[in-house]
Amino acid sequence: MPDINSLEELGSAIGGEAATSDNASVDTASTETAAPAYVQKLDDHGRAYATGKRKDAIARVWIKPGTGKVVINDKEFEKYFARPVLQMVMRQPIVAANRDGQYDIVATVRGGGLSGQAGAVRHGISKALTHFEPELRPVLKKGGFLTRDSRTVERKKYGRAKARKSFQFSKR
Repeated sequence: MPDINSLEELGSAIGGEAATSDNASVDTASTETAAPAYVQKLDDHGRAYATGKRKDAIARVWIKPGTGKVVINDKEFEKYFARPVLQMVMRQPIVAANRDGQYDIVATVRGGGLSGQAGAVRHGISKALTHFEPELRPVLKKGGFLTRDSRTVERKKYGRAKARKSFQFSKR
């Protein structure tokens, strides 16, 4: 039995030319799958859909080309998010992508408080924008809008007042 020190020698020992052509096809397949190609994902109505999450809030977001109207839970976003900080948080991905006034956004959001809901809508808008225009992905990724903020409230432990707070210690 001959000494085999490389893959080429193994290929020639097993089947000659067929094994080397298989290795070449494997190499080209691995290079093609290295960078995923992002394509536009639209539904039957020409809208892009995405789900955004933050804390305990979950937002379902649809975007389509329009005049810039934003509706959240059947209310204008200025009325739903009354605080300017929450409005600013929700609009960050649109402003970062320079698409202000170009898309109509409809969102339904449940769970959590207003701050978590604003973050969930922001996450959903970012993902929906990448589904509608895949070339916006680097801009939104750099801004950190596509990453789900995984911080949630720590659970309460037994023998404690809250997650970490203890009851008052009594010496006697």
